[in-house]
Amino acid sequence: MRPSTLQTLGLGSVIEIFQNGKLPVSADELVDRVFGKAGNRGALVITGANGIVGAGKTMQLGSRLESFGIPIIALDFPGIPDGIAKQYPGLVRAFGKGNANKVMGNIIKYSYDGKTLPKALASHNPKFLLEAIPEILDIKKDHYKTFREMFPEIDIWSVTSGFPRSSLGVGIAHPAFPHEVNKIWEIVEPAPSASSKLLWALGLIPMPVSDNWSFVLDVFFCGLTLAGSRFSEASNMPYWKIDKYIRKYLGPNPFRAHDAIGAAGANFLSWSCLHHLSKHYGELFAPNQTFDEKKESGQNWYPLDHFRPLVDWSMNEKETAEFNAWILGSLFQMTSLMIHENRTHLSQMNLIGELCAQFRKGMLATIRSYGADATRKIVGDYHKLHPAAAEKAWHPEVFEKIDSPEWQQLYVNAEHDGKVGVISINREIYNYDVNTELDKAIDWLKAAGIKNVIVTGDFHLSTQMIGADTTDFFPAIENPAKGVELCNAWSATARRLYNDFKTSVGVINGKRCFGGFLELMMHCQYLVAEENAVLGMPEVTLPVIPGMEGCHWPFRKVKPENYPNLLLLLLTGKPVKAKESVGWLTDYAGPLEETIKLAWKIASDADHGLKKREVVADNLKNMPKEAPGLEDTDDTSLEEARKAIVGCIQNSCNAPLSEAVSIQSKLSGNFMTTTLFKKGAIGTAYAKTWLV
Repeated sequence: MRPSTLQTLGLGSVIEIFQNGKLPVSADELVDRVFGKAGNRGALVITGANGIVGAGKTMQLGSRLESFGIPIIALDFPGIPDGIAKQYPGLVRAFGKGNANKVMGNIIKYSYDGKTLPKALASHNPKFLLEAIPEILDIKKDHYKTFREMFPEIDIWSVTSGFPRSSLGVGIAHPAFPHEVNKIWEIVEPAPSASSKLLWALGLIPMPVSDNWSFVLDVFFCGLTLAGSRFSEASNMPYWKIDKYIRKYLGPNPFRAHDAIGAAGANFLSWSCLHHLSKHYGELFAPNQTFDEKKESGQNWYPLDHFRPLVDWSMNEKETAEFNAWILGSLFQMTSLMIHENRTHLSQMNLIGELCAQFRKGMLATIRSYGADATRKIVGDYHKLHPAAAEKAWHPEVFEKIDSPEWQQLYVNAEHDGKVGVISINREIYNYDVNTELDKAIDWLKAAGIKNVIVTGDFHLSTQMIGADTTDFFPAIENPAKGVELCNAWSATARRLYNDFKTSVGVINGKRCFGGFLELMMHCQYLVAEENAVLGMPEVTLPVIPGMEGCHWPFRKVKPENYPNLLLLLLTGKPVKAKESVGWLTDYAGPLEETIKLAWKIASDADHGLKKREVVADNLKNMPKEAPGLEDTDDTSLEEARKAIVGCIQNSCNAPLSEAVSIQSKLSGNFMTTTLFKKGAIGTAYAKTWLV
């Protein structure tokens, strides 16, 4: 339907992975190319290693490269606080003390004066430099010169948040915050290289972007902060209140985020990005007086003694329209600029906003929901408030392509070879947008006469399938019909995977698959998974009743002796490894490449040795009301949630398949209006973010 984002990395398409029966590259071969053969491998050097970015990337890359025997050289000024040591507790939590000690034991620390490199550095044969020093252009260039004089062949990349490759003369690998856990890297290079492919092979998420100032992430994040600051100047609304409304309508808290990162450094970085952007694109990005002052003072946006918990009020209709003009208007204009410049694949631009800037819905998906005309009107309203922004960097013509496949299929893509289709999903959380795009993908394949299909993650932007986007449940809290509508719509799409194809194969290729996404994948006629993938139904802990047929569909595919396994999955919320679920949840679990090969055999009608588990259409009789071995708990809320889920299992399983979906949808939708639900995680989030 559109080009795959994998193709931007030079790694081909998703269907080619299945056709070839393997991933396009391996970490072993790429480590050899970047660092040298085993026994003679060079080092990775990280400069500015004690800073927030440097220390985070030392942990993230060090934990992945330790097993390959690649030394990690951490270089910084003497006397700088040890930022690497602060990362150790997190490393222990993630990998256990033994493995954490191995990673730390592979990190070699050196100090230097910023001009002369330690002589001992040469003994480690540095092959790759990741530079994370302050955002001052002349200092960076002198830094590269020093390294190149001593190591002429070294590959140098910068984690800069704003300077383009054309100014620095080195590759860009700009990581998203928080640096030790966020896997996203914006990559700037002339063509896909072994280095960026290695990041992908190590389980990270490189996203190639064009060589423009501040790339994509910082245009969104710094631009949002600037828009909020301008709205504060115009309305006199305090920053904490603006944060509450931005969080309500968009997702992030830009001012609070600056304080959490460290206002002194974060204010300067944002100011620097905006300052340089304004030199090229004008007043749309020009830092206002407030930003200039914050850059100089390094002060927090939230005063330490503010009365945020005590003083509150709501915006009226006129104030809300002004808020939308200042915030959405500027963001929509910035998005038009980046699309005009073709800064990156549209799916990547959209996901960078979600995965990095914490937008609840990416800017392209948001613009798509408004439509081209409404989007232009909001930007027009913004220009009435800020006329100077209209002088440059406004490209309304880009919205004329809003109906193109690249824009309409931001989250779901489909490919086929004339016989077998592959549907790949690149959003980790299922929502209405994914559901709509999945429907369109199924229609597209059926129109092409495709009868066999594989459904999978996209092997790039989505490394897991976490579950349903619970913010889509918010409307149901006050209106149960909205919850019933959601469950019916999502279940109808899921059933198409079982009913509309002769053969459908769900492939769980990421590290976990939970909740609504697992319910979706269970609708495939065959379900195969990488053996160490973690599968679970955590709804009972939220609590919410599964709404995509999780309370009856899996029971219809197994023998009664397997009911206890499914009951424990639903009533405890505890996940299982895929290899422990074969026969009652999955049909096969094995190494990833074996899973890929088997999926292709099934989808291409080759001999595969698996028996299709039919879905029982009649009433299921003698359904158990409790799970053997289920632990008692003093948590009354959990017990009530279990009773509600058991009731749904009983009612939907005791009905024929044709009636079960409406029964489950009604029970799940109505549950969202209960006091139990409102006191749970989703209801609490609703009250905290929406009722402002």
